Amino acid sequence: MNSEMKAPWGKRLRRSGRLLGCAALLWAAGCATGPKKTAAIFFPLPPDEPRIQYLTSFSSESDLSEGTSFADFVLGSEKAHRPIWKPYGLTTTPGKLYVCDTQPANVGIIDLNKRKIRYLRPEGQGAMQLPINVAVDKDGTRYVTDTKRCQVLIYGADDSYLGAIGQKGEMKPCGIALAGDRLLVTDLSNHCVRVYAKANRELLFTVPRTTDEKARLYQPTNLAVDDQGRIYVSDTGGYAAQVYGPDGTHLRSIGQMGLTPGNFVRPKGIGVDRQGRVYVVDAAITVVQVFDNEGRTLMFFGEPATSGKGALYLPAGLAIDYDNVHLFQKHAAPGYKIEFLIFVANQAGPRKVNVYGFLQKG
Repeated sequence: MNSEMKAPWGKRLRRSGRLLGCAALLWAAGCATGPKKTAAIFFPLPPDEPRIQYLTSFSSESDLSEGTSFADFVLGSEKAHRPIWKPYGLTTTPGKLYVCDTQPANVGIIDLNKRKIRYLRPEGQGAMQLPINVAVDKDGTRYVTDTKRCQVLIYGADDSYLGAIGQKGEMKPCGIALAGDRLLVTDLSNHCVRVYAKANRELLFTVPRTTDEKARLYQPTNLAVDDQGRIYVSDTGGYAAQVYGPDGTHLRSIGQMGLTPGNFVRPKGIGVDRQGRVYVVDAAITVVQVFDNEGRTLMFFGEPATSGKGALYLPAGLAIDYDNVHLFQKHAAPGYKIEFLIFVANQAGPRKVNVYGFLQKG
């Protein structure tokens, strides 16, 4: 072996030795002092009763693992570090979290049980260009809105490309949700929500179904559907959240342009829990606001100035999840149980997905 080949290996071995030495010191220090406990981060702030707790966050597969091997850390194993770069929309199924990652143009599929990440990153006709939001059906079919292709891309449970909704110039999809036998998609270019029959992908009608100014949508980005079929739309350009009945009838508006609680600057992700409480992300103020089922302001959480690790950084998508509570209960503060989870995607900052728990007394 010549000297040119020896040099890099020598440098790597010396570097590994230094890292091993540092690791040994850190391990010894940890054994001496024991694990450091951190105070729980609650919302709202004292003296109000805690309702929501920041539980954890992650930006890569390493963050999910309870014990990433030191060899993986030294060698930079892709398996150990699969990252999330710039997430927008997300959704959950039992045991899984799906994250639309706009920078690498893929959907990260996070196995919450195995703490592993793999990517849905098809090529050819099914290749994504700018995936924004994702919905997953009970049979595993994935629907992804791509605002650069201007289509809804459809993939099977086996990752196969099944086709697309939308012709060239027809729409600019953003938000997406499933509701029984229907598929709902927000359309930025036509300022509406498009409601399709899921089985044959036929357009049934658009929302709003009236010219009433109160029902109007300016820049509908994200949406959610409750168990009664009501449609909740974050209207970024209208500085509000709009609520419609299953047939598209306008029910109410939530908020208007403003910096005070109950109003919005840049509403994006939206969700609704089983009690009818509505959760709306404001990407500009970097909080999630919570409203009751009549649109009255209840609280907010995630403000960087007060929340430390629970802070939000250019937040976008939001998902309410009841199926995976048992996997995060260990993070709950003593005396509390988690009723459901709130996942929020951060497009910037050190933590790409924040996980919060809605609390009930244990």
